[in-house]
Parts: sequence; C-alpha cells; structure tokens
Amino acid sequence: MITLVDYGVGNIFAFQNVYKRLDIPTKIARTAADLEGAEKLILPGVGAFDYAMEQLNSSGMRQKLDELVLEKNIPIIGICVGMQMMGNRSDEGASEGLKWIDADVLKFDESLIQQRTKLPHMGWNDVSPVKGQPLFEGLEKEAIFYFLHSFYFKCNNAVDSIAISDYGIPFTSAVNSNNVYGIQFHPEKSHQYGEKLLHNFAKL
Repeated sequence: MITLVDYGVGNIFAFQNVYKRLDIPTKIARTAADLEGAEKLILPGVGAFDYAMEQLNSSGMRQKLDELVLEKNIPIIGICVGMQMMGNRSDEGASEGLKWIDADVLKFDESLIQQRTKLPHMGWNDVSPVKGQPLFEGLEKEAIFYFLHSFYFKCNNAVDSIAISDYGIPFTSAVNSNNVYGIQFHPEKSHQYGEKLLHNFAKL
C-alpha cells in the first residue's frame, strides 16, 4: 500500500493512475489520522518552496510525518519540491525545510547555462544513478526523466546523492538517506521510465 500525502500541492491523481496500472493499491492521506498504518509514503510538490511548506505545516500532518519518517523509519520519497522540502532551507524562500536530509536548495547560476531558455530547467534530461541503488534498478542506462525546476538540491554529505544530472553544472537529481528518498524530476510525467522507478519504490 502506497500512501500519497495530499496537502494541496501536487498531482496526487497522476500517481494514483500509475500505481493503478501497476496493480499496486494506494490511499490518499489528508489528515494525520489518514497516515496511521502507512507502509510507504509519497510526498509530491510543485510551485514555490515557502508555499509548499506553509501548506504542509498547516495540514495537521507535519508532526505525524516526522514521527513516521524519523522514528518509525517508514520509506518516503519526495517528488520535485517535495524533495526540496526535505532539506534544511531554500534560496527560494525564508521557511525552514523538514531537515530530513542535510542539504540546502540553491538557485541555478544562469550564467553557466548554455541553453537559450535558461530557467526553469524544463524538459527531458539524463539521470546517472550510482551503482547498486535499488530505486534505479533497470534504469541504469538510457533512462531519461522529465524536469521542471529552477532550484537544485545540494547535499552536505556526498553519500546522500544517488543520481546526477547536468544543467549548466552537474547537480543531484536523486537522494537517499536511510529510509528517506527524493527525486528532482517528475516520474508521473516520465512515461515507462517513471513508472519503473515508482514500481521500484513500491518494492523497497
């Protein structure tokens, strides 16, 4: 069972549709009570960092999520801004992050980007995972994913970075620390590659 955290930021139903095709059951959590008994969690996110943090903090689920993730070690994956929220802070706003991974979210330096349209980083890009990472099983070669972001996740502990992409600079596009996972790209928009990754997460 995959529990999708619905705090008003992110396309919950796109993830439901993927898991329906995979014949993997899901449930939607909108309250702390809905999170009871969660086996695996997905924290989606789109838009601005501060707004997403405000929505999560006011949802009534923040304390329960901390308990599940930090005390009960329930596997969780953050998607796009959902991943960025797992860090300490962001250049995009003034709010504190969840601090589940020791990292900061920084804005891309546009002077280093060669593309005519500099920001946001939008479209398909390669993702190079570290060897032996189960989240990327079967995706080690020729997999591409869909990105839409202007800020990137900079890990303070290099071992937490499990995949690298390039947009002007090499940047971390996936992270893992114990039971906490995060991906900068959108698997729900990445066709068979994203479906495979979400299936891998369900098997962790």
